[in-house]
Amino acid sequence: MLFSSLSFLFFFLPLTFLLYFTVPRGWRNAVLLAVSLIFYALGEPIYVLLMLGTVLADFALGLITARAKTRQTRMRWLWTAVGLHVSLLVLFKYGAWLGLPSIPLPLGISFYTFQGLSYVIDVYRGDCLPERSAVRFGTYVTLFPQLVAGPIVRFTEVNEALQHRTNTLPTVASGLRTFLCGLGKKVLLANTAGQMWDRLRSLPPSGHTVLSDTLAIVFFAFQIYYDFSGYSDMAVGLGRCFGFSFPQNFRYPYTAISVTDFWRRWHITLSAFFREYVYIPLGGNRHGRWRMVGSMLAVWVLTGLWHGDTLNFLLWGLYFFLLLLLEKLFLLRLAEHLPLFVRRATTFFAVLVGWVIFASDGTNGLSLSWGLSYIGSMLGLGGIPLLNAEGLYELSRNLLFLAVLAVGATPLPLRLCRRLSQKRPRLVRGASLALCFPLLLLCTAYLVSSSYNPFLYFRF
Repeated sequence: MLFSSLSFLFFFLPLTFLLYFTVPRGWRNAVLLAVSLIFYALGEPIYVLLMLGTVLADFALGLITARAKTRQTRMRWLWTAVGLHVSLLVLFKYGAWLGLPSIPLPLGISFYTFQGLSYVIDVYRGDCLPERSAVRFGTYVTLFPQLVAGPIVRFTEVNEALQHRTNTLPTVASGLRTFLCGLGKKVLLANTAGQMWDRLRSLPPSGHTVLSDTLAIVFFAFQIYYDFSGYSDMAVGLGRCFGFSFPQNFRYPYTAISVTDFWRRWHITLSAFFREYVYIPLGGNRHGRWRMVGSMLAVWVLTGLWHGDTLNFLLWGLYFFLLLLLEKLFLLRLAEHLPLFVRRATTFFAVLVGWVIFASDGTNGLSLSWGLSYIGSMLGLGGIPLLNAEGLYELSRNLLFLAVLAVGATPLPLRLCRRLSQKRPRLVRGASLALCFPLLLLCTAYLVSSSYNPFLYFRF
């Protein structure tokens, strides 16, 4: 079930609120666990048993690891947890590589397995005590706002809220505003940008120019940003409604001044997971240059494979590994002397090339060879014309929409709201509340009238 679906907005969510806020406080974790399992079962009626199995396994492994009396025994149980989760990911995501029959990928398996694994590792390290309530632990892993697509939440970040949290009217109102903003980003911006990407990349051969192909991948870049960041905003907003504070997952990545800066802003919780549980344990930058290179390579191979089992995702990870390595070695020092707008423009173009590789996953005819040819078209190779009348027309008719997409991906709107709220706090609060209902109506009208409502990160 998508957050941006009519069934979720007008049936599942209102019923969940009604049940959650009417039961005694001591029952609220149990309610969240129950509705989260129902939420998942509506999309995966069989794989909900797999998720329950991993939850119970991680719960037990956390207790066993904490009770082990020797470091060697704790290490043995830790590797049991690592083996369990890696085996699940290999079986479902990469089984074809091993000659196994194709198995449908369970929704969100990469997210909830990462959360369970991070919990066992944190218990092993002593960063947190093992959870002794199966209901509380099950609520942490299965919590439906972030179950199927993140953000990836560590147990230490929500442990206190699982035990004691308060729900006030202002926090619920703030959470709903954040949820609706995320819904608007997903439905009104991401979906519309996605339709433009589909249309422009499907032009006949005579219609392709440097301008039209670059414009198309720009629309894809905005689609995936507003789709995933919109979902993250909805997750953060719903979490706030239920008394949880989820970590930020995006921080205006398209304003980055380097690829390094971009990955500090894009899918922050995934980057933090690989940094905390892969890069640093492998040595990071503490044991010389070659250990750093090896640690980075491991992280980006795993990052690419995490996103999918086709070759393009591995190449996508290696592409960013190479760019980040070059920046660490010398590019960042060279770029310090360039104007900020040049650094932002070159970073954005490098990210666009990455998105072409990312999109070349074999679906809808977008093969890896197509992607390499597309990158050549963006660079004007192969005799492709710079522009034509059709491309100029598409640019002119979408100029206002592109401006909205571009400005919305910067901190300017938030800064403006904060500045206004300092001068007229009541006016801004009233206006934000007043705009929620029209925004919901607009999103509802779109969902009723259009069947185009993909969710790009659902497959992960």
